[in-house]
Amino acid sequence: MTLADRLSLLTMFDATAVALFILTWNLIGWRIEHPAEQRPSVTALMSDYRRDWMKAFVTREPRIFDAQILASLRQGTAFFASSSLIGLGGLLALAGNTAPLQGVAMELAEGEFPALIWQLKLGLVGLCLTNAFLKFVWSNRLFGYCAVVMSAVPNEANDPTAQPRAAQAAELNIRAALNFNRGLRSIYFALASLAWLVGPVPLLVGTAVTIWLLWSREFASIPRAILLGEHMPTKR
Repeated sequence: MTLADRLSLLTMFDATAVALFILTWNLIGWRIEHPAEQRPSVTALMSDYRRDWMKAFVTREPRIFDAQILASLRQGTAFFASSSLIGLGGLLALAGNTAPLQGVAMELAEGEFPALIWQLKLGLVGLCLTNAFLKFVWSNRLFGYCAVVMSAVPNEANDPTAQPRAAQAAELNIRAALNFNRGLRSIYFALASLAWLVGPVPLLVGTAVTIWLLWSREFASIPRAILLGEHMPTKR
């Protein structure tokens, strides 16, 4: 069987499902990061809180509390970067020996496919995990830049460079958080892309579920209502 014969086993339905997968991945990310003013996302709301954090940081004494928060944020990026790398390693091992995967997939999908088809489908998962790893690593680096700029903020709140440097630290913090969120979205879509192993219809279903999950958490969740002051715990 030639390469063209093997690739012909993938239909236009597969190509459409993958195209919609990538398109909606980018669209939901853009919408979360560029929401309408009347309906801000959790990401946008947290950006405002990060700016407020840096304003309070200027006058806070001592500043150990802020250093601890930033350290915990960097630990989170390092953890997810390591997890993504471990996932990529497992994926490469599976791509090198697709026999176990074929045995499981044949129970769910109709027809028998050569190893190349399974490797291509795993490649979509690998794309998501690779993007997640790169985003987490860059986020970790940006939090490091933020830490350095925060350290350069003078102890005297009246110093003319205090507020501008704190504002720079806030924007670096926001960029780091954006990349961290992009990495998380890539993890979500990596899980959704596994559905392609069964077929294009499950991939479309997995994509729809992922989009709904991301949208609901950013635009219709209780944490968002709390940030907006619309949901407060009842007194007992």
